[in-house]
Amino acid sequence: AGALAAMKHLIAAAILIFAVAAPARADFETGDAAYGAGDYATAYGEWQPLAEQGDANAQYGLGLLSATGRGLPQNDDQAFKWFLRSAEQGVAKAEFLVGLMYAQGRGVTQDEGEAVAWYRRAADQEFAEAQYNLGVAYDRGQGVARDAGEAAKWYRRAAEQEFAQAQYNLGIAYDEGEGVTVDDGEAVIWYRRAATQGHAKAQHNLGLMYLAGEGVLQSNDEAAKWFGLAARQGFAAAMGMLEYMRSSGFGAPQTDV
Repeated sequence: AGALAAMKHLIAAAILIFAVAAPARADFETGDAAYGAGDYATAYGEWQPLAEQGDANAQYGLGLLSATGRGLPQNDDQAFKWFLRSAEQGVAKAEFLVGLMYAQGRGVTQDEGEAVAWYRRAADQEFAEAQYNLGVAYDRGQGVARDAGEAAKWYRRAAEQEFAQAQYNLGIAYDEGEGVTVDDGEAVIWYRRAATQGHAKAQHNLGLMYLAGEGVLQSNDEAAKWFGLAARQGFAAAMGMLEYMRSSGFGAPQTDV
């Protein structure tokens, strides 16, 4: 689910502009402006010749257009081709998407080992989504031997870039001693960083820590506050905890969820 969300995030974002040769730069920026304005046909017209000439950013742009069916028919095979050409020139976001397409078997035969290899290339360039996905691969033993310590390492690197799901996963690692020594205080730190970004599961877990007084001073009010924030996002477990607090005499306030 995290990987699919990351793909949607990248596709929705405007394409980053890197320095290129003078005439090509003008054409690329014309295409970039058209893409941002929703004029995908013009973006394709500007980028296609540049991509054929080897421009890595234009190749990435054609990959996006092909993946989403904007400006030309949707085609995973073409998307993979252009992302791969861009990735082979070291564009981190293209490396990540090549890995994602290998993981999903989109436009290429599914290969978790290849997915890990491409995630690693992007992760080494500090691409947070790739660092997170590499952590997941180590966590689950997908395309690589399961290694909780490596999973925690990559979650941390993504978490330090404020990637909320990685922060939550790192909190779980400290909470349960997966790849790191159990440390309730560290768990609270990472749950809080994800929770303040609106991550419902982190908000719920932070509420549990306050309710139990683990890694933080016990506070029913703080517990109810974080359960309430998660509950307002429809997180059923948090709704249940609010009801438990009310029925058990913890004084949780009534909410509109």
